Amino acid sequence: MALRTLKTTDITGKRVLMRADFNVPLKDGAITDDTRIRAALKSIQYILDQGASLVLMSHLGRPKGEKKPEFSLKPVADRLSELLDADVTMAADVVGDAVEAQARALKPGQVLLLENVRYYKEETDNDPGFAKKLAALGDVFVNDAFGTAHRAHASTEGVTKFLPSCAGFLIEKEISFFQPVLDNPEKPMVAVIGGAKVSSKIAVLESLLPNCASFIIGGGMAYTFLKAQGVEVGTSLVEEEYLDTARQFLAAAGKRGTEVILPLDHVVAADFAAEATPEPVDSREIPADRMALDIGPKTIDAARKAIASARTIVWNGPLGVFEFDNFAAGTKAVAEAIAASDGMTVVGGGDSVAAANKFGLADRLDHVSTGGGASLEFLEGKALPGIVALQD
Repeated sequence: MALRTLKTTDITGKRVLMRADFNVPLKDGAITDDTRIRAALKSIQYILDQGASLVLMSHLGRPKGEKKPEFSLKPVADRLSELLDADVTMAADVVGDAVEAQARALKPGQVLLLENVRYYKEETDNDPGFAKKLAALGDVFVNDAFGTAHRAHASTEGVTKFLPSCAGFLIEKEISFFQPVLDNPEKPMVAVIGGAKVSSKIAVLESLLPNCASFIIGGGMAYTFLKAQGVEVGTSLVEEEYLDTARQFLAAAGKRGTEVILPLDHVVAADFAAEATPEPVDSREIPADRMALDIGPKTIDAARKAIASARTIVWNGPLGVFEFDNFAAGTKAVAEAIAASDGMTVVGGGDSVAAANKFGLADRLDHVSTGGGASLEFLEGKALPGIVALQD
C-alpha cells in the first residue's frame, strides 16, 4: 500500500496539525537530550516554507490523564523557539474554545504547540470525540511521530478519520530503512540482537530468520539460549518458561543453515552492580555462584568476523550491561564493528540507541531509529496503526 507523504500533499497556505514525538528526557525542568525535537525539524521547516501555519501536538512522560505541571511541554516550546529562531506560542490546553481560537488566529509561518495530549485519558483511549476536537485545529494532519506509531491513540490514528492525512519526513525515513530489512535486504544480512529477555525479542528473531545469514545473540537473553543447550550459566538471567522456545528457534535456524553466535566466553561478577568486580571466564560454562554481565574476547572476535562480511546489519539490544562501565566493553566493541562496516547499518530499540550515543558512534551508523517500541514492532513484522492510517 502506498504511503501518503508530505511532498504529495497540498499544504500551501493551510493550517497543518502535526503530531510529533517530543517525549524528551527532563531533569529539574530542563531538557537533557533534544534529539527528538531536532528529528522533527525537517518536516516543520518544510511546512512553514509552504506558507502554512502549524499546530504541533505531542505527549511527554506518563501523566495518565491528569494535568500535572511536571509533564508540561513548555520546555519543548522554549527549545523549539531557539532551534527555529522564531516564536513558538504555547497553548494553554490541548482542546477547547480558547485553543481553537488560538489555532484559527495563526498567520502563515506561525507555530502553536498544544499542551501534553496525555493530560486527557481520551488520548490513549483513542476517543473519537476527542480526536474530532483535535482535528478541528487544522485543515490537514501530518504524523511525524514514529515513536508512537505502534499505538492507536487519538492524536496518531483517531484524528486521521476526520482530516486528510499524510506522513512527515521522519516517518518516511524510518520506513525507508526498516521495510527493506524485512522485505528484501542486501545479503548477507547479520542481526545483532541483545537485551534482557527472550520473551521481548523472540518475535524479532523469528521475523528476521528468513533473510538472515547470521544472528549474534548477547545480553541477558543469551543465557536462556545457552541453558537450553545444556550449558551451565550460574546465576545469570534465565527465562525458564522460554527454554523450549529457545530450542525451537535454534532448531529452525539450524534447518535453514543460519549461523547463531552465542557467547563463547563471558565477563562475570558475583552481583548485579555497577561497582561489581569483573571476572573473565574463558569458556561457555559459568561458575555456579557467578552471573554473566558481558561477553568476552572470543565472542567479540566471532561477532566481528560475522559483521565484517555483512551487506546489511540490524542491531537491536545491547550485548551486556553497558550502563555499567565495567561491563560495557562487549557492547562497545561490537558497536564499533557495526559502525566500521561497509554494509547498511540499521539500529532500533531504545537501549541500542543509548549505547550508540554513549560510545559516540551514532553519526557513523546509516540509520538510528527514534522509536523504541515502534522499531521493535516494525521488525517483528507487525502493522503499526499510526502508519496504516496514512496508507491509501
